[in-house]
Amino acid sequence: MNTENKIVTAGIVDDDEIFTYGFKKITLNKGLFDKILTFANGRQAIDFLKDPENMHRLPDVLFVDINMPVMDGWEFNAAFEEIKSQLGKDIALYNISSSVDLDDIKRAKSNPIISDYLLKPIDEVYLAEIAREIQYAGNLVIYN
Repeated sequence: MNTENKIVTAGIVDDDEIFTYGFKKITLNKGLFDKILTFANGRQAIDFLKDPENMHRLPDVLFVDINMPVMDGWEFNAAFEEIKSQLGKDIALYNISSSVDLDDIKRAKSNPIISDYLLKPIDEVYLAEIAREIQYAGNLVIYN
Protein backbone atom coordinates (compact mmCIF):
# COMPACT_ATOMS: atom_id res chain seq x y z
CA MET A 1 0.00 0.00 0.00
CA ASN A 2 1.28 3.47 -0.86
CA THR A 3 1.29 5.40 2.40
CA GLU A 4 3.16 8.42 1.12
CA ASN A 5 1.41 11.55 2.37
CA LYS A 6 0.96 14.42 0.00
CA ILE A 7 1.16 18.04 1.06
CA VAL A 8 -2.36 19.43 1.21
CA THR A 9 -2.98 23.11 0.64
CA ALA A 10 -6.27 24.81 1.48
CA GLY A 11 -7.43 28.22 0.37
CA ILE A 12 -9.80 30.39 2.38
CA VAL A 13 -11.62 33.13 0.46
CA ASP A 14 -13.26 35.38 3.04
CA ASP A 15 -13.18 39.08 3.92
CA ASP A 16 -13.70 38.36 7.64
CA GLU A 17 -10.18 38.57 9.08
CA ILE A 18 -11.24 37.11 12.44
CA PHE A 19 -12.83 34.06 10.82
CA THR A 20 -9.82 33.61 8.54
CA TYR A 21 -7.43 33.84 11.49
CA GLY A 22 -9.45 31.26 13.44
CA PHE A 23 -9.68 28.93 10.44
CA LYS A 24 -5.92 29.06 9.93
CA LYS A 25 -5.21 28.56 13.63
CA ILE A 26 -7.53 25.56 14.00
CA THR A 27 -6.54 23.79 10.79
CA LEU A 28 -2.80 24.27 11.23
CA ASN A 29 -2.82 23.37 14.94
CA LYS A 30 -4.82 20.20 14.26
CA GLY A 31 -2.61 19.34 11.28
CA LEU A 32 -5.55 19.26 8.87
CA PHE A 33 -3.74 21.14 6.10
CA ASP A 34 -0.06 21.76 5.48
CA LYS A 35 -0.47 25.20 3.94
CA ILE A 36 -3.22 27.81 3.98
CA LEU A 37 -3.64 30.46 1.29
CA THR A 38 -5.85 33.43 2.15
CA PHE A 39 -7.78 35.75 -0.13
CA ALA A 40 -9.93 38.70 0.98
CA ASN A 41 -12.37 38.33 -1.92
CA GLY A 42 -13.19 36.21 -4.92
CA ARG A 43 -11.36 38.46 -7.38
CA GLN A 44 -8.04 37.96 -5.54
CA ALA A 45 -8.56 34.20 -5.56
CA ILE A 46 -9.49 34.03 -9.25
CA ASP A 47 -6.50 36.21 -10.18
CA PHE A 48 -4.23 33.87 -8.19
CA LEU A 49 -5.69 30.76 -9.81
CA LYS A 50 -5.35 32.20 -13.33
CA ASP A 51 -1.73 33.34 -12.89
CA PRO A 52 0.55 30.78 -14.62
CA GLU A 53 3.29 31.54 -12.06
CA ASN A 54 1.08 29.97 -9.38
CA MET A 55 0.54 26.72 -11.27
CA HIS A 56 2.58 24.72 -8.73
CA ARG A 57 1.04 26.48 -5.71
CA LEU A 58 -2.63 25.83 -6.43
CA PRO A 59 -4.72 24.72 -3.46
CA ASP A 60 -6.30 21.29 -3.19
CA VAL A 61 -9.45 22.72 -1.65
CA LEU A 62 -11.09 26.15 -1.49
CA PHE A 63 -13.48 27.37 1.20
CA VAL A 64 -15.34 30.36 -0.26
CA ASP A 65 -17.57 32.72 1.70
CA ILE A 66 -20.66 33.75 -0.23
CA ASN A 67 -20.91 37.30 1.18
CA MET A 68 -17.84 39.39 0.31
CA PRO A 69 -17.07 42.71 -1.35
CA VAL A 70 -15.53 43.07 -4.83
CA MET A 71 -16.48 39.55 -5.99
CA ASP A 72 -18.82 37.53 -3.80
CA GLY A 73 -18.95 33.75 -3.56
CA TRP A 74 -21.66 33.36 -6.18
CA GLU A 75 -19.63 35.40 -8.68
CA PHE A 76 -16.53 33.42 -7.69
CA ASN A 77 -18.34 30.12 -8.33
CA ALA A 78 -19.27 31.25 -11.85
CA ALA A 79 -15.73 32.48 -12.61
CA PHE A 80 -14.21 29.31 -11.15
CA GLU A 81 -16.45 27.16 -13.31
CA GLU A 82 -15.15 29.00 -16.39
CA ILE A 83 -11.46 28.43 -15.57
CA LYS A 84 -11.68 25.07 -13.79
CA SER A 85 -10.76 22.97 -16.83
CA GLN A 86 -7.68 25.14 -17.51
CA LEU A 87 -6.16 24.75 -14.04
CA GLY A 88 -4.63 21.33 -14.57
CA LYS A 89 -5.63 20.28 -11.06
CA ASP A 90 -8.86 19.20 -9.43
CA ILE A 91 -9.72 21.65 -6.67
CA ALA A 92 -12.55 20.81 -4.29
CA LEU A 93 -14.83 23.80 -3.71
CA TYR A 94 -16.88 24.44 -0.57
CA ASN A 95 -19.09 27.44 0.01
CA ILE A 96 -19.15 28.78 3.56
CA SER A 97 -21.48 31.29 5.16
CA SER A 98 -23.26 32.32 8.30
CA SER A 99 -26.43 32.53 6.18
CA VAL A 100 -29.04 29.90 6.96
CA ASP A 101 -31.20 31.16 4.09
CA LEU A 102 -32.64 28.04 2.46
CA ASP A 103 -32.35 29.64 -0.99
CA ASP A 104 -28.58 30.09 -0.46
CA ILE A 105 -28.20 26.51 0.71
CA LYS A 106 -30.24 25.12 -2.21
CA ARG A 107 -28.37 27.31 -4.69
CA ALA A 108 -24.99 25.98 -3.51
CA LYS A 109 -26.07 22.36 -3.20
CA SER A 110 -27.63 22.36 -6.69
CA ASN A 111 -24.35 23.52 -8.28
CA PRO A 112 -22.30 20.45 -9.30
CA ILE A 113 -18.95 22.23 -8.81
CA ILE A 114 -19.73 22.86 -5.11
CA SER A 115 -18.83 19.95 -2.85
CA ASP A 116 -20.93 21.26 0.04
CA TYR A 117 -22.31 24.33 1.82
CA LEU A 118 -20.83 24.80 5.29
CA LEU A 119 -22.30 26.99 7.99
CA LYS A 120 -20.07 29.18 10.13
CA PRO A 121 -18.64 28.37 12.51
CA ILE A 122 -17.41 25.35 10.58
CA ASP A 123 -17.75 22.03 12.37
CA GLU A 124 -14.19 20.92 13.16
CA VAL A 125 -15.06 17.22 12.89
CA TYR A 126 -16.50 17.69 9.40
CA LEU A 127 -13.51 19.84 8.44
CA ALA A 128 -11.23 17.00 9.54
CA GLU A 129 -13.24 14.57 7.36
CA ILE A 130 -12.82 16.89 4.37
CA ALA A 131 -9.08 17.15 5.01
CA ARG A 132 -8.77 13.36 5.30
CA GLU A 133 -10.66 12.79 2.04
CA ILE A 134 -8.40 15.23 0.22
CA GLN A 135 -5.26 13.80 1.83
CA TYR A 136 -6.00 10.29 0.61
CA ALA A 137 -7.69 11.09 -2.71
CA GLY A 138 -5.70 9.62 -5.52
CA ASN A 139 -3.40 7.55 -3.33
CA LEU A 140 -2.80 4.21 -4.98
CA VAL A 141 -3.35 0.96 -3.21
CA ILE A 142 -0.90 -1.61 -4.51
CA TYR A 143 -1.34 -5.27 -3.63
CA ASN A 144 1.52 -7.71 -4.14
